[in-house]
Amino acid sequence: MTILYYFHSSPQSQRVRLALACKGVPFEDRPLAWDDDETFFDLGIARSAPVLQLDNTPLLTDSADILQRIDELFPGTPPLVEGRIHEAAWQALLDWRSSCDAVLERLYAPVRPAYREIGADAGHLAAYKEEIRHRFGMSLEALANDRYDGFAQFSRMSRLAQLARHLAANRFYMGEISIADMLLCADLYPLQLHDGITLPVDLMYYFERVETCCGVSPGDNLTA
Repeated sequence: MTILYYFHSSPQSQRVRLALACKGVPFEDRPLAWDDDETFFDLGIARSAPVLQLDNTPLLTDSADILQRIDELFPGTPPLVEGRIHEAAWQALLDWRSSCDAVLERLYAPVRPAYREIGADAGHLAAYKEEIRHRFGMSLEALANDRYDGFAQFSRMSRLAQLARHLAANRFYMGEISIADMLLCADLYPLQLHDGITLPVDLMYYFERVETCCGVSPGDNLTA
């Protein structure tokens, strides 16, 4: 039995969720409540998502590693790695993503309450706000007010407009759907949830193409 434990608001979780769905892997879907520490205690691991549980295999918690091994983990399913993306191209994409990590985390923070696991419960939202204040040294509201500068910085660092044009010309990052698209769709999708921020239209169409291939969306479980 394959079980995926995840937070809807976690892009890292959504990467794996998209990949499993795209490959048509039967799995037990276990979305977690924001205050669910008991599940992690029962699994014997630190609070971290996603968690992919397979029969007779140690728990897998590194989303990039899961994606890279996804064909090996689920043989006989449509490929997302083999013949779809070379290791050098995958590593280059991971390096690109790593270079943007700090600014993306600041952009993610204000929009995570758009997901029900946080925003639909006053207690969860209050706990999340306190966690954000402790982590970033500023309030959730202050981070939201900083979104325009943060997005402008990310757009420059990531060459977002150029990426959007590439995706429009090729339909998918490597021309055929691959693990690269699981990462890009999951990691860029939340940015559109910011008030006043408009992503390139080519990127929005790209999200739709990936969602169609996968049959699920990173936007599932939004509060509105």
